[in-house]
Amino acid sequence: MKKKEKKSNDKNVKDTTKESPEKTTREVENETEKLSVYEEKINTLQKQLDETNDKFLRLFSEFDNYRKRAAKERVELTKTASESVITALLPVLDDLERAVKIDASDTETGKQANIEGISLIFNKFKSVLRQKGVEEIASVGEDFNTDYHDAITHIPAENKQQKGKVVEEVKKGYTLNGKVIRYASVIVAN
Repeated sequence: MKKKEKKSNDKNVKDTTKESPEKTTREVENETEKLSVYEEKINTLQKQLDETNDKFLRLFSEFDNYRKRAAKERVELTKTASESVITALLPVLDDLERAVKIDASDTETGKQANIEGISLIFNKFKSVLRQKGVEEIASVGEDFNTDYHDAITHIPAENKQQKGKVVEEVKKGYTLNGKVIRYASVIVAN
């Protein structure tokens, strides 16, 4: 009996070895198909990655160029920002130059004409500044305000109504488009 069992076991072993190469070939074919599908997916993903990297590099370069251009424009703007003010002041400079060259002589009418000419130039200068947004800060008789005034000294008030008010302006203050560019130096009554 043992011999029969052995033979039948051998047949089973032989049968499985016959099926095994066929199964392995099928598995290899399936795995090969799977690998080719994966390779296609990898190639597709690689192409997408390359395209995305290219887009990113182009966008980064564009932004870098924009940043450099904006910085250059800012530098140019700061260099030429005062150009319009200087251009507007040149006629005033011309008038002052003419006034200096005038020989007013010692006559009373010559002196009066010279004073009137300088007064006209002064008013023209103030007009140009006003056009550019420069305004004087009102001070004398106003309440002392630290947002606009710089107290250089305090004096005793002559009456209660003067207390806390500006009684004298030592140096005028100015605003440019509402922003204080120079505080008014004032004397305040206490």
